[in-house]
Amino acid sequence: MPVAYRTAALEAYLSSEGDAEVKHEFVNGEAWAMAGADIVHNLIASNLLRAIGAPLAPARCRILGSDQRVLVAETGLYCYPDLTVQCGRPQLQGPPPVSLKNPVAVVEVLSPSTAALDREVKFAHYRRCESIHSILLVSQPERRVEVYTRGEGSWTLVEGRGSGEVAVPALGLVLELEEVYRGIEDVGAG
Repeated sequence: MPVAYRTAALEAYLSSEGDAEVKHEFVNGEAWAMAGADIVHNLIASNLLRAIGAPLAPARCRILGSDQRVLVAETGLYCYPDLTVQCGRPQLQGPPPVSLKNPVAVVEVLSPSTAALDREVKFAHYRRCESIHSILLVSQPERRVEVYTRGEGSWTLVEGRGSGEVAVPALGLVLELEEVYRGIEDVGAG
């Protein structure tokens, strides 16, 4: 897409997103409406909010829900990760809803309808963001959490499955998969 069209599309996105009834992500020069999440997706995200948020409480870090827009300035991605971890002083950019420019970690719960976009497209953008040190991809259909950690010029993958655990070194914590997937069997999954 030529730069003039991409700039016009971004300006239109930014001017309308604050008043929009439905959230949109701006990916590769196009605005995409976000579909609502199902109960399993929301339950996993809530479990993660507790499992990650509680250990972060003593630190100068905070965990933010899916209404926090993130800007990957390096690529121009505007998105709403399922969870975002931010430490220190937040760097924000307007217009409303303001975008967070310095997350240290992002979490995407991979529902069947969003898995390809989250795993392939958004993941490539996240890796380019200098402030992001961890990317967590959490499967909805199976008990599986992938933790990607930034290293010296590369990313390392550590995976937890079933009822095990998985370390998130950039956040200094270990996630118990039993906690991540707690209660999903009660809503007809897992």
